[in-house]
Amino acid sequence: MASSFPFSSCALRSLQLETEEQEKWEIRRKLSRLALRPFLHHHQPADRPPPPPPRLCADPLLLMAPFTGHQENLQELLGKENSANLLVPTRKHDLRWSSEQAGIWSLTYEEEFTCPLYVSASRGHTECLQLLLRKGAHVDFAPGGESALHGACENGHNECVRLLLRYGANPNLQSQDGLHPLHYCKTPESYHCAKLLLQYGAHVNSRSEDEELTPLHMAARHALLDHVDLYLRHGAAVDKRDVQGETPLSAACSPPQSGAGQLDSYYKVCQRLVESGADIHTRDNDQQSPLHLACKSANPQTVQLLLERGAEVNAMSYSGNTAMQNILQVTAYKLDNQPELIVRALLNHGAIRVWPGALSKVLRFCCSSPRTVEVLLNTYSKVRGSEDWAEVVPEEEQQKHPHFFQSVFSLSSSPRSLQHLCRCALRSHLEGRLPETLPQIPLPAPLLQFVLLGFEGVLY
Repeated sequence: MASSFPFSSCALRSLQLETEEQEKWEIRRKLSRLALRPFLHHHQPADRPPPPPPRLCADPLLLMAPFTGHQENLQELLGKENSANLLVPTRKHDLRWSSEQAGIWSLTYEEEFTCPLYVSASRGHTECLQLLLRKGAHVDFAPGGESALHGACENGHNECVRLLLRYGANPNLQSQDGLHPLHYCKTPESYHCAKLLLQYGAHVNSRSEDEELTPLHMAARHALLDHVDLYLRHGAAVDKRDVQGETPLSAACSPPQSGAGQLDSYYKVCQRLVESGADIHTRDNDQQSPLHLACKSANPQTVQLLLERGAEVNAMSYSGNTAMQNILQVTAYKLDNQPELIVRALLNHGAIRVWPGALSKVLRFCCSSPRTVEVLLNTYSKVRGSEDWAEVVPEEEQQKHPHFFQSVFSLSSSPRSLQHLCRCALRSHLEGRLPETLPQIPLPAPLLQFVLLGFEGVLY
């Protein structure tokens, strides 16, 4: 029909939405009549009758009982309904077009289905959960794509997890998104949930369906040191790769949106993984090493750890970036993480210096971190500054650090000090051996720090 008549794009879209709505209501009607098949690996006890067909919950009081945790109300209402496996419609956060009212299209929240068992477990209502299980609730029933065990693990409700496992919940059941219950243990409160799952036979190296993440990946990504210890004690493979080629160490080196307050937690996870044999030279699909990722997330402790273990400081990724380029690109956005410590550590371990012709560009993008500029410029015995340098630094930054930037701009007209030239000569002589050799030279501590590019807030 669409090819025979000149329908407008709006009309075609309306027909498509109407078809989708019809399919949704067909599925809903079938679910309200037919029993869902048992899930994978679920074993129904021999003395327990099969669960009755699930029906759509129509009683608003029964609908609210598992949400509020009122055991008495739930018990009374379950007696009336005679079923613990009801379908409960809920609203998702996603909007979609709907024409349920008088054929008028409007944006409404998408509907999905859950069940009282999932609601009780995910909210930690242990008594309601036990009541539902005694009334014959299917322990692995998951009309919304996640079972009650998934919900309990995600919210860290240990007693609910314990109860579900005692009633035969499958510790290796996959959700609709291909995640196992261990993958839902993503908070510190879920530690005992993970411990219980492993005791009941959860596979410590299970992989998610799409991203191929292991529970160790998830624990490393969320800086959960206790979880990492737990999984390693149960034989977790430390160098499993996900679909992006990242290992758990890579995940811990590149935490999403990590603030300065979380850096120590991620460092401890990285330290534990390295001590357990994690490969610090591994590369992901973009040829990024853990050092590349730690510099991109600006974690000074982790960078120092990797460098001390022999990470390749000048290795390049597919994009041509070295670790030094990664940290300089994020310096202005990671000031609280002290990026100057990373730049200094890289230079002291033999990182290739910035091409002198690019120093003006570095000054423009890193001027909000004067210490980063200082440590970079102190690796050159001679710097050809120019009058343009004063123009690339915003006036507000110059006012914040007038003494420092005045010393920077003076490099175009004044030679470096003799002390600095001696530092450069010694660093050049010990290039590649600086961290190991320099501490063996009997130098006073202040002079040793000076050679290792200690911060002074001024250039000489």
